Amino acid sequence: MLPELRKNGAIFVDVRSAGEFAHGNAPGTINIPLPELGSRLGELPKSVPVVLCCASGTRSAMAKLLLKKNGYPMVHNIGTWSKFLDK
Repeated sequence: MLPELRKNGAIFVDVRSAGEFAHGNAPGTINIPLPELGSRLGELPKSVPVVLCCASGTRSAMAKLLLKKNGYPMVHNIGTWSKFLDK
């Protein structure tokens, strides 16, 4: 699914803290920490898929709910950020 999402212009967002992101991240992901997501929605277009990750999948699940509530139609939670490294 990830290669297809990437081909369709998906944005890959890591919602871990800036410190966690600095210690390790997948190439091509952007960091928007979960506590900042609500105030930074303008950085994410609604016209392309948004793929979320974090350390375990918990914060990215909360981020998915927030995005869906704010009208994002194509939101995917991949769980742990290291899954991006496999694709």
